[in-house]
Amino acid sequence: MEKWVFFDLDGTLTRSEEGIWNCARYAAERMGFPLPDEETLKKWIGPPLIWSFRNLMGMTEEQAWEAQKIYRERYTTVGKYENRVYPGIRNLLRALRSAGVHLGVVTGKPEAPTRDILAHFGLWKFMERLACATDAKAEKDHLIRSVMPEGAAEVWMAGDRKYDMEGGVGAGVHTLGVTWGYGSEEELRTAGAERIAHTPWEAAEILCPGAEKPKGAFLSMEGLDGSGKSTQIEKLTDTLDRYGFEVVHSREPGGTPIGEKIREILLSRENEEMTDVTEALLYAAARAQHVRERIRPAVKDGKVLLCDRFLDSSVAYQGGGRRLGVDQVLAINRPAVEDTLPLLTVYLDLDYRTSLRRRSEASQLDRLEAEKEDFHARVEAGYHELISRNPERYAAVDARGDREEIAGKIAERVLEKLMAEET
Repeated sequence: MEKWVFFDLDGTLTRSEEGIWNCARYAAERMGFPLPDEETLKKWIGPPLIWSFRNLMGMTEEQAWEAQKIYRERYTTVGKYENRVYPGIRNLLRALRSAGVHLGVVTGKPEAPTRDILAHFGLWKFMERLACATDAKAEKDHLIRSVMPEGAAEVWMAGDRKYDMEGGVGAGVHTLGVTWGYGSEEELRTAGAERIAHTPWEAAEILCPGAEKPKGAFLSMEGLDGSGKSTQIEKLTDTLDRYGFEVVHSREPGGTPIGEKIREILLSRENEEMTDVTEALLYAAARAQHVRERIRPAVKDGKVLLCDRFLDSSVAYQGGGRRLGVDQVLAINRPAVEDTLPLLTVYLDLDYRTSLRRRSEASQLDRLEAEKEDFHARVEAGYHELISRNPERYAAVDARGDREEIAGKIAERVLEKLMAEET
């Protein structure tokens, strides 16, 4: 049975108010009209631009056409990327496609920016058909009919505003109202919503009962202390959130109640008598708990788990720094990790002297950070040996220089890897 689902874009696939509101304000200012307040802007998403300029700003027909032109000047260059894919949308689209459902987009936006948005955020690969508004035709029922395949057994229109529901009813297809966007459940039901979904995964279960949630991904970030991991984890998280990946954080040692207790033992300067082998075994024990209690469940639930340090730290710090050897530390950790390794490990490449200077200027050093300089030199060498052994699993990024440039390089590598995994 051939099934098709057409999605609205703004408020359904992407949270687009940032760009739309900025462009609306830009047009109003250029036209000499008062800047609209937030309550007015909330009504902006859904209707055609001409309607909004006339009815929400009080422009004449002629003024509205000029305002639309100004609006699009900014939107087509900047505004279209001031956008976020809703959390859960990627898993919804992946699950439907995996189940053989055909997907498309029906939107009141022009075609060029719509294609750009879908391509930029990696959503275009899921879509087979596209219907966009033109200056002559923007009614949703007309747009839906223009892309409806002949003979399809089941067709749905999914959207967050009454225009989507009214369009679906007018085109004679099933209607699914979604409440994570800009319309209320009351608005959607009044406009003819056949079903209501409050989350993207609820939508998946309505549109394709029994759909399996796609697995997520495990990422780690590594580097010497002082290399900027905390800053870059924060920036990468924001980028992944913008693209619709659901990110959860963890760290090693730690990440679980048991792991955090082990962390206290490992890093406390009161435990100077700890032997090197004891240290390596404690890291592995915390990791065994972390893998089973935190990492695997998150990936199974479709999340991206971003971890501050993982196995590579043990290999570098205990294998290199403590001179236990790379292979021995890998052997110690084999039962702890089994087959759970990061899809990609970002390594912030910074020489040990610079990292030590940065770290010592920031706060009090823990037990490992307080080690002598030659220890940290061996740690750096340990990381480089790991990367040379398995270069395809690492994204080594120069950690010197501008933080935003570093973040951009990291985001490019990570997004490329994550999107390549999507089916």
